[in-house]
Amino acid sequence: MRHIISTLLLCLFFVAGFSQKKSAVYTTPDKNKPMLSIEVACGKCQMGLPGKDCELAARVNGKAHYIDGAHIDSLGDAHAKDGFCNAIRNAQVQGELVNNRFKVSYIALEPAKKE
Repeated sequence: MRHIISTLLLCLFFVAGFSQKKSAVYTTPDKNKPMLSIEVACGKCQMGLPGKDCELAARVNGKAHYIDGAHIDSLGDAHAKDGFCNAIRNAQVQGELVNNRFKVSYIALEPAKKE
């Protein structure tokens, strides 16, 4: 019986590990790329972009674009009081616009403004 329970737990951990979306964002900036200061938030909830799901977006030069390379929950709970679905946050990022999407390689949120 102990063997069956151990096997089931191992399978659950294995499946859970692959079911989570991983962020491709690097933890340190690239010294050879420019750093941008932009606004980030949920594209659907805060930036008026079309879509069925909550996805992270960036406002670059006044225009919103969905982000590739970072998941909306990779920087905290999107539905928290200061989360991306409830607030637009400032961030320091590195990346580029490719086919109307912002490909981010580094992102660091600035502290949330206190009300």
